[in-house]
Amino acid sequence: MNIEVMDFSGEGMSRVYENKKWTVGIKNWKPANDISGIDCLERHNETDELFILLSGTCTLIYANENAGKLDIQAVKMEPFKVYNIPATLWHNTVTRKDTKMALVEDSATGSGNSDVLPLNGEQIARIKQLAK
Repeated sequence: MNIEVMDFSGEGMSRVYENKKWTVGIKNWKPANDISGIDCLERHNETDELFILLSGTCTLIYANENAGKLDIQAVKMEPFKVYNIPATLWHNTVTRKDTKMALVEDSATGSGNSDVLPLNGEQIARIKQLAK
């Protein structure tokens, strides 16, 4: 038996380890997470998701629904701290080309139990303001 070593250096996210219970991914910059490309939020309806900033810069965008409107907020991530996104919380990441993060989530998390919410121009402008 040997120790396995996993890595991912491409654009976007790759699940580098997965078992029946949980998965570990590496998330790098991709155009859709750039400040100029952000256009949606997502949520996972059954499971939490954890992010850890390893290098670079990331602003974690999140939103709660209040009276049919989104209250969009942001957290500037700090390296090596664990950020938990609770199930059903709308979220996305705004990254730069030098960003590398680790993520941990339930291995059953996927499109069947997640939603994507397209953003309007006003919401995108709010995110750009928060992610400056």
